[in-house]
Amino acid sequence: MTFFLAFCLAIGLFHQASKAVQMDKLADYKICGDAECSYVLSMATALDDFIAPDCRFINIKKEQMVYVYSKLVPEEGAGVFWSGSVYGTRYVDQMGIIGYFPATMVNETQKFREETGKIPTTDTDFYCH
Repeated sequence: MTFFLAFCLAIGLFHQASKAVQMDKLADYKICGDAECSYVLSMATALDDFIAPDCRFINIKKEQMVYVYSKLVPEEGAGVFWSGSVYGTRYVDQMGIIGYFPATMVNETQKFREETGKIPTTDTDFYCH
């Protein structure tokens, strides 16, 4: 009986870990303020609501402040996406998760850092869990 419970637990843990998904890349290059894209480039205000179509993206509400960490370099025929984070309404002093959103959904209001050159994106830039 103990072996059976341990086996079921192991299968359950493996099943939970296997839910991570590698999504398609949105771009091959991004522009950041540093080599790790860890500094905020700018602050923007949402022009309208945006509902995330999948786990690579974040939800944004109209007039919400968005902190921009990187700007994807669009490929021909692709949309222009930036990555950023928004303050939550419950914990206003804590940043939320970082995700992508269309650049056309925000108005950049304040720049904090100058943009550096192009940095190649990696598979982990588009990893969902």
